[in-house]
Amino acid sequence: MLEMPMDSPSEKPKRRQRYKGTHPRRFSEKYKELNPERYAEEIAKLHAKGKTPAGSHRPICLNEILKILNIQEGDQVLDATLGHGGHSRELLQKVGETGRLFALDQDPIERPKTETRLREYLREKNFLDERLVVGAINFSQAWSFLRQQGTPQVDAVLADLGLSSMQIDTPERGFSFKVDAPFDLRMNPEKGQPAYEVLAKLSQTELTNVLFENADEPHAHQMAAALLKAKPQTTVQVAECVRGVLKTFSAKIREKEGDTPIRRVFQALRILVNDEFKTLE
Repeated sequence: MLEMPMDSPSEKPKRRQRYKGTHPRRFSEKYKELNPERYAEEIAKLHAKGKTPAGSHRPICLNEILKILNIQEGDQVLDATLGHGGHSRELLQKVGETGRLFALDQDPIERPKTETRLREYLREKNFLDERLVVGAINFSQAWSFLRQQGTPQVDAVLADLGLSSMQIDTPERGFSFKVDAPFDLRMNPEKGQPAYEVLAKLSQTELTNVLFENADEPHAHQMAAALLKAKPQTTVQVAECVRGVLKTFSAKIREKEGDTPIRRVFQALRILVNDEFKTLE
């Protein structure tokens, strides 16, 4: 008589690694906030408390913006900075079944997620998919993009310029000096060079001009000299380099400035790294 082979015992699924304490602190530990579709109830509770879940963004002054734009049914509207889609969702509702929204974002990580959410919203409203046109580009290329779409003019433009919460919340993208990570700063990490590589190629005159022109840094010359000497490659190294310069100033200046110079350095280099049309003089 043939003996049937016994099934091999199935391995126990690995438990999710626990974080220390009662609440997650690191971005990667906030597993519920990073999976809003799976934990919709928990996300709703955070929203009810007026909080913004990690890796997401909530538009501010939304009603005021909509009032100023005064979008009508059938309008052609441009959202030059798609982001998490909070503005775009409301704009889609305003343009209705006959209007169209053009939404731009160069971020290849966040843009697909946002587009998926907005497409689902269109289906819920029974709007045609063509009501939303998404462009994987920087807002500086908006007009050429619109001409390609056969819409050289639009009825309203919204550009919520600056960083998004999703980018700052993700440490490995290098937008925050609160967590040590490669000093990257690229909105589109698939293009260009990270900030630490760009920084290494600049002369002191060029970097001084960048810090002054892009961030009004009053100590641009000293900051540029220190950064080029230190050759920092991580966010914390950049922050420590700037703090080192501040130590040479008076206590009054140090107290007044705090960490603001670090933010100005990050801003100046972020603009440089992400501006495809920037020419150093």
